[in-house]
Amino acid sequence: MDFQHLKDKIDSSPAFVIDTDAVKKNLATLESIRQQSGCKILYSIKALPLSCVLQPIQAFVDGFSVSSLFEAQLATEILKDQGSLHLTTPGLRPDEWSTLSTLLSHISFNSLTQYQHFLALNSTLTNIGLRVNPKLSFVNDLRYDPCRPHSKLGVDIDILWQANILKDLKGLHIHNVFSATDYTPVIKTIEKLRHYFGKQLAHLDWLNLGGGYLFNEIKHHADFINLITALKQDYDLNIFIEPGKALVDSAGYLLTTVLDCFISDGKTVAILDTSVNHHPEVFEYQKKLELHEHQCTAKHSIILAGSSCLSGDIFGEYQFTQPLCVGDKLVFKNVGAYSLIKANRFNGYNLPSIYSYQNSQLKKEKQDHYADYRQQWYLN
Repeated sequence: MDFQHLKDKIDSSPAFVIDTDAVKKNLATLESIRQQSGCKILYSIKALPLSCVLQPIQAFVDGFSVSSLFEAQLATEILKDQGSLHLTTPGLRPDEWSTLSTLLSHISFNSLTQYQHFLALNSTLTNIGLRVNPKLSFVNDLRYDPCRPHSKLGVDIDILWQANILKDLKGLHIHNVFSATDYTPVIKTIEKLRHYFGKQLAHLDWLNLGGGYLFNEIKHHADFINLITALKQDYDLNIFIEPGKALVDSAGYLLTTVLDCFISDGKTVAILDTSVNHHPEVFEYQKKLELHEHQCTAKHSIILAGSSCLSGDIFGEYQFTQPLCVGDKLVFKNVGAYSLIKANRFNGYNLPSIYSYQNSQLKKEKQDHYADYRQQWYLN
């Protein structure tokens, strides 16, 4: 990515930039895994559902995974029946079921009660599975851990074993990691699944291993490929994986401009024209974003703060080779996933403009205006 090119060419700030070439490059690793193992790839659109991302991705994946009616409707528009559409969510709504069930190719019900309730409703959907909670935690932060105590995500593996209903299902769905950089969790999870269900797994048609793995940050994939190959050979299963963040995070950038600089209690504070409300995980999870201009040994330490009136609207303290000035542009990196999709207009500050970057060419895809803000809040 040519960052100076971004700064020179982008005419509105803040701006979210998605490098579609980088997305395709990330897909190359997954394509290699698919070719060697025979697994099927579903893009989890909750990470970033921009049409300029979904359209080029669609040609390289076997379908999309979704968690709601709106996501399913958007995915259907993009797929045009050219791929499968999988859903799992704890929040199924009875008033949406008749529409939703016509869009899906696969569903993994989140609980036995959900399974029993919606199965009793009229539906032509037959490719039915359950999400299973394998009760194996690999995430230190409970806020990210699908297997935390009293988890809302999936059927407890012990309860599922006691229910003895695998013969009535088409598949199982597993997702118990977040941003994993090795395959130990999935290997241990499949070992436990085999221990519990053994040959009963052969009653199934498919097994969805979920997402949460940063495939491009994992150097060696042989163990994962062998795991998938063994599952296919032993139980004649179709194996799905659901990358989301792995495809788009490193392809996303947030350009911002310095609005003000001043001293506060002996430290320099720079106010940016963006906000943690444009990347809520900074505030929610105290995540420190990677900044292109940061130099860890540089002598100028500056606190980067957002433009809202929230006192905790702080990106953190970064090091610079030169003092920042009003009008300087900065670029946060690796913000493709769970940023724009969660962004909001707190204090009435506009959402970032959206640009795509392909073949070294920038294209402005969208810029919101007052009319968009007004439409959201003016009720008459």
